[in-house]
Amino acid sequence: MSKSKVTIGYVFKTIIWPRRKFVFIGLILIVISRMANLVLPYASKILIDDIIPVNDMEQLKILLIVVVTAVSVQAITSFLLTQILSVEAQHLIAQLRAKVQRHILQLPICFFDNTKTGELVSRIMTDVEGVRNLVGTGLLQLFGGILTAIVSLVLLISISPMMTLYVLVPVAIFGMISLKAFGYIRPIFRERGKINAEVTGRLTETLGGVRVIKGFNAEAQEIRTFEDGVDRLFQNVKKSLTSTSIVTSSATFLLGLASTGIMGIGGYMIMKGDLSFGEFLSFTLYLGFMIAPIVQMSNIGSQLTEAFAGLDRTEEIMNTPLEADHKDRKVKLEATKGHINFENVSFAYEKDKPVVKDVNFEAPAGSVTALVGTSGSGKTTIAGLAASFLNPDEGRITIDGIDLAKVTLESFRSGLGVVLQDDFLFEGTIRENIMFPRPNATREQLDLAVKAAYVHEFTDRFEEGLDTLIGERGVKLSGGQRQRIAIARAILADPRILILDEATSNLDTESETFIQASLKELMAGRTTFVIAHRLSTIRQADQILVIEDGNIVERGKHDELIEKEGRYFQLYTYQARI
Repeated sequence: MSKSKVTIGYVFKTIIWPRRKFVFIGLILIVISRMANLVLPYASKILIDDIIPVNDMEQLKILLIVVVTAVSVQAITSFLLTQILSVEAQHLIAQLRAKVQRHILQLPICFFDNTKTGELVSRIMTDVEGVRNLVGTGLLQLFGGILTAIVSLVLLISISPMMTLYVLVPVAIFGMISLKAFGYIRPIFRERGKINAEVTGRLTETLGGVRVIKGFNAEAQEIRTFEDGVDRLFQNVKKSLTSTSIVTSSATFLLGLASTGIMGIGGYMIMKGDLSFGEFLSFTLYLGFMIAPIVQMSNIGSQLTEAFAGLDRTEEIMNTPLEADHKDRKVKLEATKGHINFENVSFAYEKDKPVVKDVNFEAPAGSVTALVGTSGSGKTTIAGLAASFLNPDEGRITIDGIDLAKVTLESFRSGLGVVLQDDFLFEGTIRENIMFPRPNATREQLDLAVKAAYVHEFTDRFEEGLDTLIGERGVKLSGGQRQRIAIARAILADPRILILDEATSNLDTESETFIQASLKELMAGRTTFVIAHRLSTIRQADQILVIEDGNIVERGKHDELIEKEGRYFQLYTYQARI
């Protein structure tokens, strides 16, 4: 994935502008809130200089009403800001999560082969959270702070230009320190997202493989690995906290110097009669209103920097090309017959290390093609090419005479079914897992699939039957039971093209007998690719392809290959002896 750096223009165009109505309302509310905020300093000046010296009770009542009104306006606008912008910010986060998840699910299989599941979870759930500071109150608080600081500055100048000039020097120095610090912090936040994804990924693997960990007494090892990860995360957070604390400390020091100077200059001017007590108090309060937003802006700036870093990582993954992005994929298959042809197909996972080499064969519609060979010979890769999970580097694959590279994946895979060696079951009930490809299937269709795969043979013994909860990845079931559910799922999907990758590998002898009958029914009339180490399961195949080192070294029916006494004969007789 190439690195991306999100710009202010991009954020404005894609995030802020589409929500301009909410942002505009927020701007109005923040302006009203900050203007109401400035009433108190002016009221203090009126109180000390104009009301107290002449004991004007009527003016005092009016002043108190004005101040209470201003405070009420602040409270109401603050509530409305939270309700309008914070809710919209959370809505945006939900939309972005859905958008990123949608994009990730449409990425090629090879992407998932090279990326941890936990890292992707972090990308979807964590990286987008920072945008709440762009649409929520964060960005508008920044705008409100700038507005308050500017208005306060004008009022400060009107009271005493000399004291104001003295204040501006440390404020300007603080501004330069802040800009430098935030430029330094952004890469740290980017790195934090990466570390967090790695730690989350490892944690997900640890929890998923807890039986292996306990089986090898490796708890201590995994604990150390996780502790190393969270320590790296801590060191990153520590680095960012150091940077932000420098900003905060410099603000405290520089603005403290400004306040000290104001005390001296103000005291001197009062003693000389150039400044009234009310003006000094008013100046001090306005100074607070100018300085407070500046200090607040350092915190908001840190939040916005974190938001931009998260968006950098989000945009990085959103720029990864989709599986179906190829501009040539325009042909929609209407009625798939299932005739598949490999023409001089080669494929490599790594450059110059081909796994499949110049493979040629035809799989007529409704036929069964068995792929046999030793582990790592290229059988699963050929099946992956037939399923369009992988794309050939050379040659082409056709479906009913049409180049598969030009067919839309949606139309092709709507007629595809897969049963894998370690087929994935979702947490939930047996019924939900079987109905996964067709959630709207009728009760009759479900019952047929259940009986054809002999799922009822064990669910009838369960108290909840098909509504039995199976746990994460079907952990509460045996391997054979999980496999039969996977086969029932494929039967219910009713595909035209079927990939069976070691579909009977997890079955005991009795279960295998059941499944052989159901597979025969499942494969009838469908173009089927069968990968099996147990050669006894593929004796009835229309053609058997013997794969060695990415090449087809033998092809034919079972009896023909046995007569040849070649590689297939060696594999078959070796298994027979076992």
